[in-house]
Amino acid sequence: MEEEMFNQRTDLSQLNTAVEQIRATLGSIIIGQESTIDFLIAGLLADGHILLEGVPGVAKTLSAKLVARSIDAVFSRVQFTPDLMPSDVLGTSVFDPRSASFEYRKGPIFGNIILVDEINRAPAKTQSALFEVMEERQITVDGHTYVMDEPFMVLATQNPIEQEGTYRLPEAQLDRFLFKIEVGYPTLEQEIAILNNQHQHKLDSGLKEVKAVLSIEQVQACRAIIKSLHVEPKLIEYIARITHETRNHKSLYLGASPRASLAMINGAKAVAAMQGRDFVTPDDVVKVAAPVLAHRIMLTADKEMEGLTAADVVGQIIQKIEVPR
Repeated sequence: MEEEMFNQRTDLSQLNTAVEQIRATLGSIIIGQESTIDFLIAGLLADGHILLEGVPGVAKTLSAKLVARSIDAVFSRVQFTPDLMPSDVLGTSVFDPRSASFEYRKGPIFGNIILVDEINRAPAKTQSALFEVMEERQITVDGHTYVMDEPFMVLATQNPIEQEGTYRLPEAQLDRFLFKIEVGYPTLEQEIAILNNQHQHKLDSGLKEVKAVLSIEQVQACRAIIKSLHVEPKLIEYIARITHETRNHKSLYLGASPRASLAMINGAKAVAAMQGRDFVTPDDVVKVAAPVLAHRIMLTADKEMEGLTAADVVGQIIQKIEVPR
């Protein structure tokens, strides 16, 4: 990058203060999930939906709830189950005998931050109820369109696919998530700290003290700042090349769509802003590449049998493409 690129053109002080406040709020309760917390914040700032995947008990739901509680907005939670119907999520029309007409009663999807817990516990029919609202921020019921209030963000959690009693998410739905975050186990030291916090009742007191640190207006202002961040033409081409390579890679059965390129540039902008920069670097793109692409691509059957993962393939693609200077 040229030297003049390091001259700050955008005032990021308000955004950085907000990020540090959210980090501090979540970090005081959740131990050892710094990367998860950062991607949750980046998703919020980039106006994208997030899928959290991990085994039970690694604080997926807690992380999502704390992000929601750090924003002074309408929070709604839906627990997905095998018998959940689309109307249980979107709402339904109920006949009112007094007016002799049908009245639409809104479902839990109406809110600013929606936690969809165990999203892969529900069958495809219910999961598909989220298609329209996640992409177009609106739902259509009985011929009427209802537009969601901004900001609108879906935070979904799921257990790994091989867990019993789950359904694979449709590819069209996976493509609507900005990031898929893999939440792993804590280290030994982190687990000891978790046990000490629980033993000393620090977790309960910490949860009670969580306060909203951002208003809806501040979230919208931060998002507007991020949209204005500078991205050099070389980096735009770099992002396009990475996505294009997924469509020609010998290990992949399904490549990423242009929506993935848009997600990568928006995610990279958010990551750059969180680090106090008003321009995107190749490192920002590399950082978001796997969370953006891994859930959008499909391995061929033989590569899957060999134990290769989608994140491995994204890493191979990153290594193959020349980094812009």
